[in-house]
Amino acid sequence: MIEINSVNNPTIKSLRKLEQKKYRKKTQTYLIEGFHLVEEALKNHENYLYILGTSAALVKLTAHYKLKDDKVIQITDAIAEHLSSTKNSQDIFMVLPINQPKSFSFEYGKWVVLDNLTDPGNVGTIIRTADAAGFDGVVLSEESVDLYNPKVQRSMQGSQFHIQIVQNPILAAIGSFKENGIPVYVSILDKTAKSLNNCISVPQLALVIGNEAHGASKDVIETADKKIYIPIKGKAESLNAAVAAGIMIYHFS
Repeated sequence: MIEINSVNNPTIKSLRKLEQKKYRKKTQTYLIEGFHLVEEALKNHENYLYILGTSAALVKLTAHYKLKDDKVIQITDAIAEHLSSTKNSQDIFMVLPINQPKSFSFEYGKWVVLDNLTDPGNVGTIIRTADAAGFDGVVLSEESVDLYNPKVQRSMQGSQFHIQIVQNPILAAIGSFKENGIPVYVSILDKTAKSLNNCISVPQLALVIGNEAHGASKDVIETADKKIYIPIKGKAESLNAAVAAGIMIYHFS
């Protein structure tokens, strides 16, 4: 076990920078924190680089999991507070490699496709919902919020370790879906589209959710096999993106 006692340690300084997308991209690593996320990673046998925790946090974790001693770093309370991106740190962290494939063929299954979603909470919630509904995976467009953003990680609650998640050019992904016979449905705010109430569940599909403010992009709408909408019964103009996604995901699950 390694011990680090100073916030000025080079390793701690490097890990602190992982809050920044550019540094995550440069190092191809990201940081998660909290017992739930760390435990989900361990349960799913993720190939972690390091686990960092205070003495008390490590004792709690090792009571249930066997850790690789050369990959465990004991830190002080001050360092834990320094690394934390939350107000109430649980004093346990894990460093993981980013393993995004350079290319991907989307074969049989049910997928959610996020077209330029920018709110970390929405993205994390949709991924968690897709996981709960038994979908095979989620595709984020390159313009969407970074999958490894700390807020996205917290919102997913470990679902990133259960289903496939790919950040990929969206039109290329849609092309792959169509080549493999997977129909592409896009949600739009237009009553000329087909009401969700009149859509039956299908064995496979790619369900596109558009940007929170502007909806799905024009090119995506034009390439979709079916345009759908959720009927609004009250006076609200629209639904939150994550809520709308949840309704449609469970409809097609």
